[in-house]
Amino acid sequence: MPATTKSVILIILTVSSSLLFPISEQFSNCSPINPMNITNCKKLITLGAEFGWNIHSNTEINILFTIRMPIKWIAWGVNPGSQRPQMVGTRAIIGIQQSNGTLAVRKYNITSDTKLGCRLQPSQDFDDVIVKNMRGEVNPRYMSISATLILPRAPAVYDISKLNHVWQVGFEADDVLMEPKMHSTSLQNVDSTESINMISGRGLSIGHRRHHLRTVHGILNILGWGTMLPLGVIIARYFRKYPVDCEKWYIVHVSCQIVGYTLGTAGWAIGLWLGHASRHYSFSTHRILAICIFAFTTLQMLALRLRPSATDDYRKYWDMYHHFLGYALLALISVNIFHGIAILKPNKTWLWVYIGVLGMFALVAIGLEIFTWRKFMHAKSKRRQTGQPGSQPQGSSGT
Repeated sequence: MPATTKSVILIILTVSSSLLFPISEQFSNCSPINPMNITNCKKLITLGAEFGWNIHSNTEINILFTIRMPIKWIAWGVNPGSQRPQMVGTRAIIGIQQSNGTLAVRKYNITSDTKLGCRLQPSQDFDDVIVKNMRGEVNPRYMSISATLILPRAPAVYDISKLNHVWQVGFEADDVLMEPKMHSTSLQNVDSTESINMISGRGLSIGHRRHHLRTVHGILNILGWGTMLPLGVIIARYFRKYPVDCEKWYIVHVSCQIVGYTLGTAGWAIGLWLGHASRHYSFSTHRILAICIFAFTTLQMLALRLRPSATDDYRKYWDMYHHFLGYALLALISVNIFHGIAILKPNKTWLWVYIGVLGMFALVAIGLEIFTWRKFMHAKSKRRQTGQPGSQPQGSSGT
């Protein structure tokens, strides 16, 4: 089996394993703000949030919700029923930062009117869940709300082995009327729901599944479009004949392009599915750029079969088109990957890794370009001394 094929299979198996066997949830110590001596804590999948709880019985629990960011308001709540958790119907506890720096906590009943944009006002009590000992704490690094919840004795509605909970943050609020304003509609905000087994601490939601798919989508696109394709271009430009004469440059170039196209297309297909399955948000610019990248990269790949021979009269014009489209695609790919990272808002490592990849390619290309022209000028000087005709660097013509 060729080495290139083995590499493709290894990468696909690695990515597939991350999809089939998701990364285990991260459990951590509770935040320093812990007035109720909460002992069970976990990091939630979005917004950098942490959730802690103690179970007193099947109907009584203590909760602690913490955010590590400077915001105006934080919210946590439970959603009745066995269906997937959602905002409408949530019995929420919301803490709003006051002008004096304290965090005032109130109860709120989230209805369909709230989703339509109506003002959200504090509620006196819920008709099913009893909330006691509400408390809000804030310091320069953390903001948290805690409370004791007494759930109704109807496990089909609120079951601690499958409790639907929702969390949210916002940057605007009326601290006098205790009215939180609309939160952002980014992926992190929309996916802040989960069904949690409070006995085992495991949670699952559509947000979890899509989170892992988005991770796979991003990895495939960065490896395929963002790494293998630029590597193939560098091979074609600098290892064809000038400045480095490599006999197998074309095989290596084509192998890089095939691997990059395969991985990128797989990531693109996952992205299309995610876009189709996401009813609450749409990223039209990212989608349009992705479709253009796939279409024009497919056109570039047709060169494997449709490339004119070296003796054809129009070969030089085809070369110009092929090179121009290739370089334009590299720029478009970089823009869209940065755009995708901005949408996902993953760990900062993603951004710095990709910047590192681009920086490495840039340094290699600049170094080889300088070496190319120095070698060319030296050869041109020699030809002048011997009276031979000059020519441009062969590496410039690409494939």
